[in-house]
Amino acid sequence: MDAGTLAEIWTTPSAATPMQRVPSARLVAGVGLEGDRYALGGGTWAQYPDLEKQLTLIDRDDVAAVAAEVGSPFTTEDTRRNLVTTGVDLPSLVGRWFAVGDALLFGMKRCPPCTHLERLTGLKLVKAMVHRGGINAAVFGGGVVAPGAVVRPVDDEEAARRGAPSGADRPVPRIVTG
Repeated sequence: MDAGTLAEIWTTPSAATPMQRVPSARLVAGVGLEGDRYALGGGTWAQYPDLEKQLTLIDRDDVAAVAAEVGSPFTTEDTRRNLVTTGVDLPSLVGRWFAVGDALLFGMKRCPPCTHLERLTGLKLVKAMVHRGGINAAVFGGGVVAPGAVVRPVDDEEAARRGAPSGADRPVPRIVTG
């Protein structure tokens, strides 16, 4: 799989409030994106398992395709995802280790659209985003990230060298169909 690039970073301190684009951010192991609603213990989906809500990623081209399909302005900010990428097949990272810059992450599940996003945007998005919603990831090795950082798969051997859990302690992804 080819490497991609981090294009944008978005965060917000609480549920349903506008997202704010930031020039860089710290990914914190076991927590997520420093200062984001889920890292602070809030967010609409705060009751979900910790590993599934730490961080969300979406592809910029998928956002443009959704906007074209729904025939309305729909931006990366509107997706409410934290990291916007280009050039990487995000769904292929579910169940795998990957890096964003120096941070080590694990793809936990696909991040399907929800009616909450439709309520916030006023757009009918569920059908258009069903295979374009991005992924949820857990942070296992922190670091500061900024646009331009490389997003790439990491094999199990490299992940282990970087302190990732293995064997029975390795995270288990949740397969979401739809």
